[in-house]
Amino acid sequence: MKKTKTGRVVSDRMTQTIVVRVEEHRLHPLYRKHVTQHAKFHAHDPQQEAKVGDLVRIEECRPLSRTKRWRLVDVVEKAEG
Repeated sequence: MKKTKTGRVVSDRMTQTIVVRVEEHRLHPLYRKHVTQHAKFHAHDPQQEAKVGDLVRIEECRPLSRTKRWRLVDVVEKAEG
């Protein structure tokens, strides 16, 4: 089973590549406070359909370049404007 993540596109300036910011909300184990963690992933977008601000779903795949290990599955929600 391949891992999937949902996040916002923060950059689409590269050819066939988008940068997706994935946020995760956790409870701190000791202090029991809600903490937001984020990570950025480079994803393959061959049709260049995702734009900055879109909510997208990405899926892990074989390494496509030095930094790309994810591919775009679908655009969940388009950005306004």
